Amino acid sequence: MKIEGISHVLLDIEGTTCPVSFVAGTLFPYATQHLGAFVESNRGDATVAELLTATEETWKQDNNQEAQQLLAEPGADVIAYLQLLIKQDRKLSELKDLQGLLWAKGYASGDLKGPLFADVAPALRRWHQQGAVLAVYSSGSVAAQQLLYGHSTEGDLRSLFSHWFDTRTGAKQEVASYRAISEAMGVGGSKVLFISDSLLECEAAHAAEMQVLFSDREGNPGRDNGPFERIRSYEDLQVNP
Repeated sequence: MKIEGISHVLLDIEGTTCPVSFVAGTLFPYATQHLGAFVESNRGDATVAELLTATEETWKQDNNQEAQQLLAEPGADVIAYLQLLIKQDRKLSELKDLQGLLWAKGYASGDLKGPLFADVAPALRRWHQQGAVLAVYSSGSVAAQQLLYGHSTEGDLRSLFSHWFDTRTGAKQEVASYRAISEAMGVGGSKVLFISDSLLECEAAHAAEMQVLFSDREGNPGRDNGPFERIRSYEDLQVNP
């Protein structure tokens, strides 16, 4: 497959460069298991303390029924609220930052490695060598993205990427987010190839004039590619200016 007129490749992560199961099946359970001990042993750290304070303020304003019931319990602790957020798969930025700090320890110890699909690292190296600018856009924090690519099953690949974007840029299903990314990279949308396993994300990127491929990997929960061309491997994908 050859895509013409491309100078930048923007990649999602889950279901695109690594299995969807890694986050739900490995990272989240790791955080659930170790977060309490991590918070208890790092409450004196200024960064952790600031994140916990912000989380407690969010908890007080959280209208979720389970969150309010938890808050009303005697001796309620912020760790229990963090665990509830993980269980409910809610995207609080402070939780993401705490998870990132915890995962950093897990990656550094070798307990965690980013399991990339076999064709991904060779393709990244090939595109980079050919002069394409590589970027990441994921719902996981930039810190979590860099941990995954820095401790991947194929080694440290961070130097291949020039840009990192998370939901601080904007929601992944919003057209404005992709326009903001194009602006941040200093390139017109038509020069960007976006690859994702989410049809809604593909539609938003396409509306922002990006070229789009729908990632259809084994194990992905969503297989509806809509009007977009499917891609199952990057082995033969060529991107040309």
